[in-house]
Amino acid sequence: MKLLNKLTSLQEGRLLWILMVIVTLGLTCVAHYFFQDYLYMQPCEQCVYIRYAMIVMAIGGIIAAIYPHQLTRIIGYTLGFYGCLIGFGFCITLNEIHEAVHNANAFGGVQGCREIPIYPFALPLHELAPGWFLPTGECGLDNPIVPEDAYATLSSFQQFFVGTEAGDFEDGFYSQGWYLIPSLHFMNMAIACLLCFVCCFVALLAMFIGFISKPCKCAKIGAIIVIAVTLILFFGGNAIKAAKIASMAAGF
Repeated sequence: MKLLNKLTSLQEGRLLWILMVIVTLGLTCVAHYFFQDYLYMQPCEQCVYIRYAMIVMAIGGIIAAIYPHQLTRIIGYTLGFYGCLIGFGFCITLNEIHEAVHNANAFGGVQGCREIPIYPFALPLHELAPGWFLPTGECGLDNPIVPEDAYATLSSFQQFFVGTEAGDFEDGFYSQGWYLIPSLHFMNMAIACLLCFVCCFVALLAMFIGFISKPCKCAKIGAIIVIAVTLILFFGGNAIKAAKIASMAAGF
């Protein structure tokens, strides 16, 4: 009972929602500014989808944190759970692509490698913010691709990660791609992102239990709304995406 009371108290405040925003926005900004812009590790299609999922969760956290209220928390939980669910799928697909590309039968059975992404609900994010949401990398290959005009301007810090021109950029920390422990090829980017989504989901679920444990009817109604709208967003977004893919295929 004390644990439920604590969860109820925490989810009614701003702290946990702010933490979710910091984690999701922080990881997205690190991916864009540090890995993409600074280390020349270009995102593939599934990578930008993962950014979309993170941003969705961040928006939910921002709404719930700005004005803690029953309605805003419903929105926060809905967007948070929805972001986690689609994030799981994107990470699993990316890992499958990564494994296929790095085995003896490279590109065998690889799917989900479009140059022009199709987001849930057919959102044109790649047109609105191409620097963030347009894939420019190859499927499953996340090693740095340094442009020739940047060879002479690489700092020693950059060279540590991407390698040196003298070493044909094979002597950098991330020359073989992103891994949590590159020397051991331990935990690729897809698995690391999946673990992040899992942690966020567990935290949200614990908060949600505190939310529905309140002794009032409105909490139970709110929980039903969260579950229903989350499923509508998940299946509706995928259905519209599938229809867009089908219409594009028919156009060929």
